[in-house]
Amino acid sequence: MVKEGKEGEEIIVLKNIWKIYKMGAVTVEALKGIDLKIRKRDFMMILGPSGSGKSTMMNMVGALDVPTRGTIYLDGHDISKLHASDLAQIRGKKIGFIFQQFNLIPVLTALQNVSLPMMFQEVPAIQREKRAVELLKMVGLGERINHKPTEMSGGEQQRVAIARALANDPEVILADEPTGNLDSKTGGQVMDILIKLHLEKKKTIILITHDNNLVKHAHRVIYLKDGKVLKEEMRKRTHD
Repeated sequence: MVKEGKEGEEIIVLKNIWKIYKMGAVTVEALKGIDLKIRKRDFMMILGPSGSGKSTMMNMVGALDVPTRGTIYLDGHDISKLHASDLAQIRGKKIGFIFQQFNLIPVLTALQNVSLPMMFQEVPAIQREKRAVELLKMVGLGERINHKPTEMSGGEQQRVAIARALANDPEVILADEPTGNLDSKTGGQVMDILIKLHLEKKKTIILITHDNNLVKHAHRVIYLKDGKVLKEEMRKRTHD
């Protein structure tokens, strides 16, 4: 279990983050001097059009990659120069990921997909299965635990992905376009689950999206354009 932090404490801090890619003779500055503080129990949205640097920003915030320049702190520890294996361990314990494409393993059942992150953290098999069942029931898929992704709708697959993101009880849920492949009704159901996780489970939620319609759910909105933070907006959420 991850130790629960106090609301308002900083959990992820980006200081002067640059990410520069070199493709042959071409240099692409995907992020340009980003400064950002994410606090425990934030419901934050990072909003921007295609090409604004959202995906690169997700990689930095989620410890999926290291910056070209600058420093990233997670719970006060500098993780900006860690090796890939160390980053993977940190991600497994602290951050749960929800992807637009679901990223489920097609040959595994819902139960096995949700159990997989716990296997990497060496959780005993009996505990893995018990928690996976509990999580699938929580997202309304108690009757679908032995079904494979190809036997499920897009909404059901996304709910499996949410359950998988919660497998190791992470403090932070990082969702990349979580409603992007869903119809409006199903997307609304997914957002309802994320709101519930924030309000009842006290999770820190970070949404990466281009969808302005989702802004109403967040209390902090970071507008990204051309690799820079254009502005930050504090909002009153519809579910407050």
